[in-house]
Amino acid sequence: MIFSVHVLASPYSQQANASALQFCQATLQQGHQIKRVFFSGDGVLSASTLAVPPQDERNLYRGWQDLAQQGVELVVCISACLRRGIINESEATRYQVPGHNLAPCFVLAGLGQLVDAALESDRLVTFGA
Repeated sequence: MIFSVHVLASPYSQQANASALQFCQATLQQGHQIKRVFFSGDGVLSASTLAVPPQDERNLYRGWQDLAQQGVELVVCISACLRRGIINESEATRYQVPGHNLAPCFVLAGLGQLVDAALESDRLVTFGA
């Protein structure tokens, strides 16, 4: 079965972000496929290279990056990112800001990528509100 996942929750303010990561890991372990994980709303905060959780907490940022290394496509909503200060190098140049902080395994894109993922998957599972 092919799944796509939509993450709306920030990494540490709700359980939904961690649950989404666990769902993705379990899905792959069961032999299923993940077409795409699409982050929007506060979920885009998962893509920051500058966030560092306390050492005694699970590192959700690293968890998502590890998932990408398994071949899962991680896409963040560009408008949600710009509102929350998550930006890649080309957008930093475009908006003339002094730096960028989007983790390299994430791709900036529009909501069309979420629609595309839903159309190409057997199930779209959403985490967060």
